[in-house]
Amino acid sequence: MAETIELSVVVPVYNEAGNAAALAREIAQALDGRSYEMIFVDDASRDDTRAELAAARATLPTLRIVGHRRNAGQSQAIRSGVLAARAPLVGTLDGDGQNDPADLPRLAARLSRADAPHGLAMVSGVRLKRQDSSAKRWASQVANGVRQRLLGDGAVDSGCGAKVFRRDAFLLLPYFDHMHRYMPALMQREGYGVEYLDVNHRPRGAGRSKYTNLGRLAAAATDLFGVMWLRSRRRDPEWADEL
Repeated sequence: MAETIELSVVVPVYNEAGNAAALAREIAQALDGRSYEMIFVDDASRDDTRAELAAARATLPTLRIVGHRRNAGQSQAIRSGVLAARAPLVGTLDGDGQNDPADLPRLAARLSRADAPHGLAMVSGVRLKRQDSSAKRWASQVANGVRQRLLGDGAVDSGCGAKVFRRDAFLLLPYFDHMHRYMPALMQREGYGVEYLDVNHRPRGAGRSKYTNLGRLAAAATDLFGVMWLRSRRRDPEWADEL
């Protein structure tokens, strides 16, 4: 593997047998010819996810596998992957295969373009024509509407897993469970810019969603007020200059 890696793709997976290895092959195809690595973080799956990824690694030299000893949730899985990443830019995709790896080059190009505004640290996907149930789409619309009203972060699709961001900026964010849903607001809290880009969305392949509408709602209420508190307690030095 090349010593200089431009993009690390982090994919959190939990009980995604039948999806994870196929997604890894798609990522390899989408990023063929680029300097990249992909890090699948297995969050203590109880099915054959880890075994399938280990088998796929034989033909995918850019694939790395990080395994949690105990289930810790999607936000911690993303954090574990970012900590292991070796590139300055990190892309993320959900492990169920609904995010399209073909969008990664577009997201990365938007973030690293020559005329990007100063301080831009993340480009987040906005799913077009979501391939989810009507109940899940409705719940997301309500949650995004409430969050935008209270946080004003401009995120219309906070649940989209397709993102590319600067690794150094991510490591400055406060960690808490479910923080991946508030990354735009948390990036802005640190003084960074966030942009959004339309991305593809696909039906789930194997398995089923790990979240329910009630489960999301219960966590969201506490998290939302926590993020509001964090933002209210920030004092902005407008960056720090060495003298």
